[in-house]
Amino acid sequence: MTELRLNAYHIMWLFVFFDLPVTTKREQKAASDFRKNLLKDGFIMMQFSVYVRHCASYESLMVHKKRVKKIMPTSGKISMLAVTDKQYSDIETIFGKTAKKEIKAPIQLEFF
Repeated sequence: MTELRLNAYHIMWLFVFFDLPVTTKREQKAASDFRKNLLKDGFIMMQFSVYVRHCASYESLMVHKKRVKKIMPTSGKISMLAVTDKQYSDIETIFGKTAKKEIKAPIQLEFF
């Protein structure tokens, strides 16, 4: 019996990028509800319209892609990108200095 070992190529990350209209109160509420639902589903906000979620397997990734499609507002554009844990580890984040004072780097989030 072969044992499937989880490694950096089996663990996945799901990115959700979106551009939603917010010109009316109804659109603003739909966009806000969409962001709140992403957070409820375990996504983390990287930027205002970029959210990411750790998925322990490809199957888990597919479940969360279905959920995103289900909660999508009726208008706007949403893109999803799946990357392996190995690819995710190559992200390089650079923090610049502010004009007024130094800002401490945010707390590093560790994922299991």
